[in-house]
Amino acid sequence: MSLAEENRKDIVSYRIERAFIALEQAKLNLKMNCLEVTANRLYYAAYYAVSALLIANKIPAHSHEGNVTQFGLHFVKTGKVDREDGKLLSHLLTMRLKGDYSDRFGLSESDVLPYIEPTNAFIKKISDLAIESLLLESK
Repeated sequence: MSLAEENRKDIVSYRIERAFIALEQAKLNLKMNCLEVTANRLYYAAYYAVSALLIANKIPAHSHEGNVTQFGLHFVKTGKVDREDGKLLSHLLTMRLKGDYSDRFGLSESDVLPYIEPTNAFIKKISDLAIESLLLESK
């Protein structure tokens, strides 16, 4: 995917905005005890932030697994982010897949609640890295 420079910056901004919206949706769904939807929105908050970071760095990813893989290769393995961040993203993806598709998997509040604040910190950190990448590039 080749994006014009202006379009790429707009998409990065849009994905960051979507990350924070998805996090707020997760919190609202938690209040309504919609736990599978909460897990879904937590994952998508992280997904949008990671996709913004990858796009900001011109790293292609063509699937959700591709996002996780590219994030691991370019940011976790290089030490630009903590291993815990990579584990969190993988866990959120697994929780979302099980919550969305498994007929034998039910989530409890204790499964989901511990991931609200870590996801919040994650999307802040990853969004800051994406913005920093764009700023460094424009110098």
